[in-house]
Amino acid sequence: MPALPAAPRYGARSLPDVLPSLLTALGVPGFAGPLAMPPARSACLLLLDGLGWELLAEHAADAPFLAGLAAGAEPLDAGFPATTATSITSVCTGLSPGEHGIVGYSFAVPELLNALSWRSPEGVDLRAAAEPEQVQPNPTVFERAAAAGVGVRVLLPAVHRRSGLTRAALRGAEYVGVHGLGDLTAGVLDALGEARSLCYAYFADLDLMGHRYGPGSTPWRCQLGFVDRLVEVIAQRLPRGALLAVVADHGMVALADPVDADTDPRLRCGVRLIGGDVRARHVYAEPGAAGDVLAGWREVLGPRAWVAGRAEAVAAGWFGPAVAPAVLDRIGDVVVAARDRHGVVLSAAEPRETAMVGHHGSLTPADQLVPLLLTQG
Repeated sequence: MPALPAAPRYGARSLPDVLPSLLTALGVPGFAGPLAMPPARSACLLLLDGLGWELLAEHAADAPFLAGLAAGAEPLDAGFPATTATSITSVCTGLSPGEHGIVGYSFAVPELLNALSWRSPEGVDLRAAAEPEQVQPNPTVFERAAAAGVGVRVLLPAVHRRSGLTRAALRGAEYVGVHGLGDLTAGVLDALGEARSLCYAYFADLDLMGHRYGPGSTPWRCQLGFVDRLVEVIAQRLPRGALLAVVADHGMVALADPVDADTDPRLRCGVRLIGGDVRARHVYAEPGAAGDVLAGWREVLGPRAWVAGRAEAVAAGWFGPAVAPAVLDRIGDVVVAARDRHGVVLSAAEPRETAMVGHHGSLTPADQLVPLLLTQG
């Protein structure tokens, strides 16, 4: 088995460090962020879903404004798994996945919960059975900032207002539902016009193009150009003293030669549930079968993935320097992080995800490295 990779740089240069650092720049007591940021009158964190550091460097010609901000900058680590639900919760709580407990795209609580839709694999709404405020009980950065007297807004698609993930990760802020680039831009600028204010804004469509057509495809590159113009327009209109920070939640790779766990019986022997992403799987074993499942997955995947037992992945720091007792059982008995462009699909259980071209989640630089780009009015 390949030697395990280094853990993400939690507490030094990772997504959970961003909002505490922005609040430090605002001079808010009680926050100590490790990322150097200039003093600011107001601040906005704009998260561009799927804008990996390596992708931005490779396609700098399609995003000249973003590439200019990236010159001389150093990327962040997303954290593991590098997936939207986990990364957003890491950003908005300032905690590692092992602390906040949203440990993947889907994970066991004890049955599978899809953290984006807050539904079971069968489509059952789990907001009552698995209350978001109980699944993720830690205070959010927004709750803490509001308690310190900061005006806090989040700008997200209007349809996400009452979602499970919003309740779990983004509570404590004024929710401003947006419908397109126009009201997203206007909402950010309006929020930044107020002193001692913090806003968080999210834009998803680059990730969508990457999943459907692949990162680097023509639709993806066109969307990157629109994203570049979005950031440029906001930057040009920043109020004096306002600080804009641009990050992403993960990178992305185009999948090649995936293994299908729904058609390979060796990957089903002793397995109760399979969760996570194509490139970052949680495998839950039947009672007493964890050792056999670990050995079987290592044998089948070989050099295509890092395959670790739960205790091994936790000790390696994949989920952060500490894992809360209530979170431990949410991590698979076996944790799989794909290497290169590999992954494990579930063609029967996850036909939509299996059909996607672009994927993310693992510990490779292509998955992990995301930009932190700063500009100030």
